Amino acid sequence: MVQRILEAGDIESLDHTAIPRIRTPERLAVFSARAARLRQLAALSNPIAGYLRLMAVLADAQQAVITGFKAKPPSAELIASAQQHSMPLIPALSGVRDPAWHEVLLHLLDKVQAAGPLTPPLEALIEKQRTLDQATLDTQADAIFAQRFEEVDPASAPFIMAALQVVWTDLAADIDKREVPYIETLGLCPVCGSHPVASMVRVGGAYDNYRYLQCGLCATEWHMVRAKCSNCDSTKGIAYHAVGSQDADEATREADSKNASLKAESCDECHTYRKIGIQSKDYDFEPFADDLASLTLDLLMGAEGYRRASPHPWLWPEQAEPAADDSSGESD
Repeated sequence: MVQRILEAGDIESLDHTAIPRIRTPERLAVFSARAARLRQLAALSNPIAGYLRLMAVLADAQQAVITGFKAKPPSAELIASAQQHSMPLIPALSGVRDPAWHEVLLHLLDKVQAAGPLTPPLEALIEKQRTLDQATLDTQADAIFAQRFEEVDPASAPFIMAALQVVWTDLAADIDKREVPYIETLGLCPVCGSHPVASMVRVGGAYDNYRYLQCGLCATEWHMVRAKCSNCDSTKGIAYHAVGSQDADEATREADSKNASLKAESCDECHTYRKIGIQSKDYDFEPFADDLASLTLDLLMGAEGYRRASPHPWLWPEQAEPAADDSSGESD
């Protein structure tokens, strides 16, 4: 009789009560799914439908480029050091990045131009980006990662960020989930240390009914319990807001909020919010796309006195904003 010795990963897979901590991006689908969702949302009489369609073209370009691209993976020494010090495996803020991202940007611009006729201002913007030297591009990347709003060119930032997303998503897709360390700040991506763009309560399989934050850079998702602020880690003063009819009575607005597939999760401790989607109410929900397409909800939250915990990577403010408080308390 032969007995099979179970490895650690096999044992975990047998424990159906364990919550999967990490979801790495699917290289062959992450950007194409995003593009499809952006087009779906643009078709719903969205006030920024034109911009969503343009960003769908950019996401298509990302998918085409990542299919034939391989970034330089982190070394075994870097992984070991990150694990030892509870730091992200491939930190965006380290200043060390694969210089291939400059070529990725040019490929993205090529594909956006080839996708169809562009407006003269957009054509001029793309040509301007082609002329930027590597030092200027790296300076913009540093400002974007550090969220130094006054240094970020809001028109160029989406394209620069798109190139960086290709590199980090490629890296994240190949990472062994078991190598990802637990980091002290639960509201930051454990792979690259970037801010989440939004969160979602998933359906299906081992992830069913659990809330995951999605990284705005590498598209990694990580588990965080619900009713907990992803910015300051507080469980106090958490509330949910949805867009409803202003003419409806209070009971109707409350019912609409409960049934909404997209809400803003606000925190009265740090006065910030991030959006959360319920996949059981809208299976096609995609955090990055749905956050971008819901500016009306952002306006509502601003009127209520809350501010975004972090900007959307493809929609930067024209002027500097006060930084959100990223301090975190003890985790559960």
